[in-house]
Amino acid sequence: MSDGKGDVWVEAGFAELARAGVEGVRVEVLAKNLGVTKGGFYRRFADRAALLDAMLQHWREGRAASIAQQTRLDGQPPRERLKAVIQLYSERLNPEAMAIELAIRQWARSDESAAAAVASVDAARLKHVAELYRATGLAPEEAEAQAFLFYCFIFGQSLLFVERGPRKRSQLVAKSAEKLLN
Repeated sequence: MSDGKGDVWVEAGFAELARAGVEGVRVEVLAKNLGVTKGGFYRRFADRAALLDAMLQHWREGRAASIAQQTRLDGQPPRERLKAVIQLYSERLNPEAMAIELAIRQWARSDESAAAAVASVDAARLKHVAELYRATGLAPEEAEAQAFLFYCFIFGQSLLFVERGPRKRSQLVAKSAEKLLN
């Protein structure tokens, strides 16, 4: 995918995945959305399965790189880093990224490759956040439990209370986040 051309197809695949789930990721639909012929797709990918594999690889590598970068201490105290990650995910809602996340998790319920990608991303996320909690002085088991709660909160807050006004929602998220940081 480093030639750049494959990325157009992968990005179009993600847009369709977010819109219609994995069933909606079809060569004809993507070609139409991109305003190109199907021939361009087949010059880049052997088949739809190759595109789906490329999408999973791109998502897995991108999510793992993101969490590694987001949890890097860079001289910050671990609690400040955790707070920054919570703010990143709660203050800047990204509906398309959340739709992709949910669609991949739905896809993982019936596909081993998607399930492996989700397991890999979850493991990376939990590992990095647990390392931050361990850096605060928590024992390994406690740090893992806190990391699990952290991600339950991160994903749950993006799905709940969206109908509240932004100020009320922000206050609720901030108060909840304090509990994760104590």
